[in-house]
This record gives sequence, C-alpha cells and structure tokens, in this order.
Amino acid sequence: MKTTLLIKEIYLQAFRNFSSYIIKNYLKVLSWFTFFLIIVGFYALIFRISTGFAFD
Repeated sequence: MKTTLLIKEIYLQAFRNFSSYIIKNYLKVLSWFTFFLIIVGFYALIFRISTGFAFD
C-alpha cells in the first residue's frame, strides 16, 4: 500500500508543473492569435473606408 501511495505522489508531482506549463503557453498563443485577429479586423475596416465602401 505504501508503494502505491508513493507512486501516486510521484505521478502527481511530475504532472503538476507540466499542466501549468501547458496552460501558460496555451494562453500566450491564444492572446497572440487574438491580437492578430484584431489587427486583421482593423486592416479590413480601414481598407473598406479608404476604398469608399458604403456601410448601408
């Protein structure tokens, strides 16, 4: 029983920091992707305004 608890504790400690690393990088990628989409949206809006698109 003691061996099983030790293996469980080692497993939990090994993946505790790993999940934090994945979440941190996922949020970084998501924020850059969101920033890129906002820039593309502004570009499309400015392009439409400069070409005289009627927003009716």
